[in-house]
Parts: sequence; structure tokens; C-alpha cells
Amino acid sequence: MGAVMRSGMQRRLTSWAPVRVYLRDWTFFRRMWWSVMLGSIIQPLLFLLGVGLGIGELVDNGPAAANVLGDTSYFAFYATALFATSAMFVLSQEAMWGTLDGFQWSSAHVAMISTPLTPTDVAIGKALHYAMRALFTGVGVALVLALFDDTRRVGLLLAPFGSVLTGLAFGLPIAAWTGSRTTDASFPAILRFGVIPMFLFGGAFYPITQLPGWLQPVAWITPLWHGVELCRAMVLGGTSPAQMAMHLGVLLAFCSLGLFAMTKTFAARLRA
Repeated sequence: MGAVMRSGMQRRLTSWAPVRVYLRDWTFFRRMWWSVMLGSIIQPLLFLLGVGLGIGELVDNGPAAANVLGDTSYFAFYATALFATSAMFVLSQEAMWGTLDGFQWSSAHVAMISTPLTPTDVAIGKALHYAMRALFTGVGVALVLALFDDTRRVGLLLAPFGSVLTGLAFGLPIAAWTGSRTTDASFPAILRFGVIPMFLFGGAFYPITQLPGWLQPVAWITPLWHGVELCRAMVLGGTSPAQMAMHLGVLLAFCSLGLFAMTKTFAARLRA
């Protein structure tokens, strides 16, 4: 029995270091995963009933609907954007208050580096946790969309991974900022002037071709537009492989740069 216990402990200690950070977060998350999943189902459902079905009925009956959306119903157009927008909101908040807690309030991140873990291990482990949260969110949206004929398609199996990329494209850069903060004073401004404007103008509610010409290039460089287009294409199709590769490449660039910045700010903060 003692040999078995020592063997199990050795396997845990020789596991990839960031996984240990992730498993710490999972230990807490698994106590409430069902409520998170429930929220990931109820919130998109409410949005769909209010916007997708309510406003969608007005849009689909409008004289210009076919010119703007083609054969796609407004319900399907908006519903598929929820993969990206839901992940954006979840990870933006997790990367702010949830991450600052480990530095400032619970000091969990500070405690981690008193072990053989490094600040880079902590940053990558948190990134794994963000990815898991975004995947839960995407799966919740997929379960809701599977209830409706307009969106019950095979692409629902792929779209949650679009949620992960979109969520990380927001969560990692924001976590890098959080790593340099000692208070949450700047967080409401990030939501008010960053996240919410992207939600309104990032292509979730209407094609960005409906925006003024000067504003369209601004939408093109936002991670949300690329996430919305990628998730929408995964479910509904109609996008060329080159366009999908472009959206994927932009999201990966945001994720890579965000993770790089996150490792730097975490290291500066935890070694100070």
C-alpha cells in the first residue's frame, strides 16, 4: 500500500507543472460546474428568445432581409454568434476579478511560487483553466442551439472550440493586464469601453457591412468579429477555407501575444 501511495505521489509531482495549477482551479470549479453549465444554458436561451425569435421575426419579415442575410434566418445568424459573445463575457470577467483574487485577496498565486512552481507555470496553468471555462460555455450554447431546427447542425460539435479560441483571445490579454494591477479599479472601464462596444459592433447582431464605412475596419481588427465569423461558419457554412484560416490565424495571434504578455506580467508581479 505504501509503495502504491508513493508511486501515485511521484506521478503527481512529475506531471507537467502548469497542470498542477490547473488542477488546483479544477478542484474548486468542480464543486460548482453544474451551476456554471446551467447558466451557460439559461443565458443563451433567454437571449435567443428575446433577440433571436423576437427581433428575428421582425427582421425576417422585412423587405431587405434576403439582401442582407441571404437564406440564413436572423435567428440562426444571431444564435451562432453566442458561441463567441458568451465566451468573451465569461473569460473577460474571469481574467479580471477571478485572476486578481490569486494575487491580491486569496494570494493563491503567491503561495504557488513558494513551491517549485514558477510564475510561467502559474500563467500557463491559468490559461488552461480559462480554456476549460470557455469550453463549458460553448458546450452550453451548443446544447441550446440543438433544440432549434435552424441551428441543429453537425457544426455544433466544432463550434465550442471556436468559443475556446475567442474566449482566450480576450482572457489572456486581459489577464496580462490584471497581473500588473493591485486593485480592480480599471475593470469596469474595460467592460464599459472595451468588451460591451465590441459586443454591440462586432458582428453579433448584424453584418458589419451595415456599419458606417469608417467603422468597419475597426471591427475587422477586433477578436470578437473573427470569433463570431469563425463560429458562425462552423455551424452554418458559407465561408471559404481561406476566410476561415484568416479568422483562425487572427484569433491564434491574439492568444499567442496574450499568453506571452501574461507570462511577463505574472513574472514581474510574483517575483517583485
